[in-house]
Amino acid sequence: MSDGVVDLVVVEQFLNTLDERAFTWHGERHTGSDGLTSVEALSAWLEAHGLAGAGREPRASDLAAARALRAGLRDALGDDRAGTAEALAPFPLTLAPDADGGGLRLVAHSGTPGLDALVEAVAASVAGGGWSRLKLCASADCRWAFYDTSRNGGGRWCSMEVCGNRNKTRAYRRRHAD
Repeated sequence: MSDGVVDLVVVEQFLNTLDERAFTWHGERHTGSDGLTSVEALSAWLEAHGLAGAGREPRASDLAAARALRAGLRDALGDDRAGTAEALAPFPLTLAPDADGGGLRLVAHSGTPGLDALVEAVAASVAGGGWSRLKLCASADCRWAFYDTSRNGGGRWCSMEVCGNRNKTRAYRRRHAD
């Protein structure tokens, strides 16, 4: 985050507070977890990412809003890219002058500490085209959010070394099974 602007890296980290990975890699079993299980956990995550709201601690309704935003955005990264608008619907956006007064920027007004900055980052990245590079791993037992840095934007795996290799090996074995 720079100058109060949240980038997609923080949005990616927010999406990955829900870890759905459930696979074994080099003999170690990975089990999923949820990093937003309580108001305190939300508060700690927002604080760690410089998004804590001044003057107001998160409440149970904020935790519900954060979990709904995360679920909606994760769904939107799946097969239904059009779902992004649906995920952002509970978070009103308006245009406001930017900090230097030379242009306009999107501003969210949900009143939920920290979430407005995430919503603004998503909306700005949708408008700027960067949102299409944020994806969920195509591996059904992973679903980790990642930023696709491939040249053509066709990346499918959060990690070629882990998920890509496991899936390509499975496909090879299926093709060569007797």
